[in-house]
Amino acid sequence: MTVAEVRALAERVEAEVAKAVVGQAEAVRLLTIALLASGHILLEGPPGVAKTLLAQCFARATGLDYGRIQFTPDLMPGDILGSNLFDFRTSSFSLVRGPVFTELLLADEINRTPPKTQAALLEAMQERSVTLDGTSHALSPRFMVVATQNPIEHQGIYPLPEAQLDRFLFKHVLDYPSAADERRIVADHGRRVGTATPDGWGVTAVTDAAALAAASATVAAVGLVDEVIDYVVALVRATRDTPDLASGASPRAAAVLASAARAAAVLDGRDFVLPDDVKALAPSVLRHRVIVSAAAEIDGRPVDDILSGLIARVAAPR
Repeated sequence: MTVAEVRALAERVEAEVAKAVVGQAEAVRLLTIALLASGHILLEGPPGVAKTLLAQCFARATGLDYGRIQFTPDLMPGDILGSNLFDFRTSSFSLVRGPVFTELLLADEINRTPPKTQAALLEAMQERSVTLDGTSHALSPRFMVVATQNPIEHQGIYPLPEAQLDRFLFKHVLDYPSAADERRIVADHGRRVGTATPDGWGVTAVTDAAALAAASATVAAVGLVDEVIDYVVALVRATRDTPDLASGASPRAAAVLASAARAAAVLDGRDFVLPDDVKALAPSVLRHRVIVSAAAEIDGRPVDDILSGLIARVAAPR
């Protein structure tokens, strides 16, 4: 598949999702990049900004098998992964697969379940496999987790551990829509009855597994020049050297930032990565991998402001 064909595929996916979801083009772009770069994404936003509908429509438009888990305080690891159950008719154990055995898994309100249950996803997200009773079961090579969380609730939530957060390629923050977009939402959705679904909005698959595999291969063929590699490393290392951050990003952050930049370049119609690709994706890759220092927190400085200043200070190659 050529770069132009991958770009056209991404545009078709975005147009299909836009049938139901208004004003979230950037979120769809990041979802597409995550899919092509074999990554996962954490969506954070207040209730009612279409986080769940966005995941449903993206899965439908890309032709991915879709599964959903509503995370609750009493959710157990077996509820996610499945288990081996004894069948008295055959006197043998048989695998009952959990909802993780899908291609796009919506982990809805992931921070409502304790860390022990959150950790059930670690192997699946990193290795795309699940181990049950000592036996490893492979997941789809297209497996990706789209997790959601609500930033304004403080009761009954369990913040995601750093090891869990580091498995997400992106953390994207969905804000309230603009006045124009909100008016369009009311005009479109307000005339309908019931909950919005991909079927109700006519969202259909515009690609398939073979095309997605070819698109991922195209992204994998994009090279990185030494200057861009050095820039990625400098950005990530700078997060460890600023007093505004108590903890910086990991080497994994540098590797996935470079990988995501390759996918972004292809979506923009190029077979080479520019420093601007890295710069544009850095906040979404880094914001959940760093910890704001106590002094910066007391001063009320949000992590995005700190990262913006840091990105501005690190010289980009010309």
